[in-house]
Amino acid sequence: MTEPLIDPFQRAISYLRVSITDRCDFRCVYCMSENMTFLPKKELLTLEELDRMCSTFVSLGVEKLRITGGEPLVRKGIMTFFNAMTRHLESGDLKELTLTTNGSQLERFAGDLYAAGVRRVNISLDTLDETKFADITRWGRLPQVIRGIDAAQRAGLRVKINTVALKDFNEDELFTLVEWCKSRDMDLTFIEVMPMGDIGNEDRLDQYWKLSDMRARLAEEYTLTDLAERSGGPARYVRLDETGQKIGFITPLSHNFCESCNRVRLTCTGELFMCLGQEDMADLRAPLRNNPGDNAPLEAAIRDAIALKPKGHDFDYSRQDVSGRMSRHMSHTGG
Repeated sequence: MTEPLIDPFQRAISYLRVSITDRCDFRCVYCMSENMTFLPKKELLTLEELDRMCSTFVSLGVEKLRITGGEPLVRKGIMTFFNAMTRHLESGDLKELTLTTNGSQLERFAGDLYAAGVRRVNISLDTLDETKFADITRWGRLPQVIRGIDAAQRAGLRVKINTVALKDFNEDELFTLVEWCKSRDMDLTFIEVMPMGDIGNEDRLDQYWKLSDMRARLAEEYTLTDLAERSGGPARYVRLDETGQKIGFITPLSHNFCESCNRVRLTCTGELFMCLGQEDMADLRAPLRNNPGDNAPLEAAIRDAIALKPKGHDFDYSRQDVSGRMSRHMSHTGG
């Protein structure tokens, strides 16, 4: 047996998030600037290289693989990669293959994703108002996303909605979103906005809506019961007793989740970030490309990187300033 990946704090690394492209067909205001300069294609790992990279992680004990972007489904030939990963599901080495998407391309790909072994998708959706949706995504169309959700559910995919909590934007839709997800039998997770990248005129502090305040709002209408369950990610869950639905909270700012972190993030250029909230990273593209017939250098580079995984991140809004700000965009590291 290959030795598992254990970080310096005795956390087993079993979850890899892979950004397969920095490109997206939306320009969400908290994620990227309107006029983004994307990476040259030659810098991106090819689909074949992504296969080899992910397969190496699986051989080292990674059991959950989440594909992200940018928008992963805008990458040309993406189903070639998903179909290749199916072999690891069939062998049992990979327990789950899933993705995070903005939903814009799901109408096209939902059936193919299910056939490749994907059973759950996370869909980023911050508002049910068409005008507000167009404003926050800049380029997005809400009806297209709703059709994608319809297609995903028809295909048999379990849908979870991820909503970034934004002060003075979707505060008034809190109960609308909860009831809408309940009506469609979809889980819902709220996420605090994170200080990632230069997004132009947007102010992170002005956007920040503390999720403990949101939870208190929910408690005015529902009875909240804390749940012990985890989905492999950073969310903490409650059950709304009146509806029976599960609501998640991802709180990197007001309450971090570092003590149980079991994941690392691979960018589309082969950079491995051991922590979303730290700038330290390891270049895995070089050992991958320099040793086409030998995986040993890549495995060694992965182990060396995991040995540097920090205990936690430094995001902090508590001093009315955004401390721990990351220079890279969220679309680069993977949402």
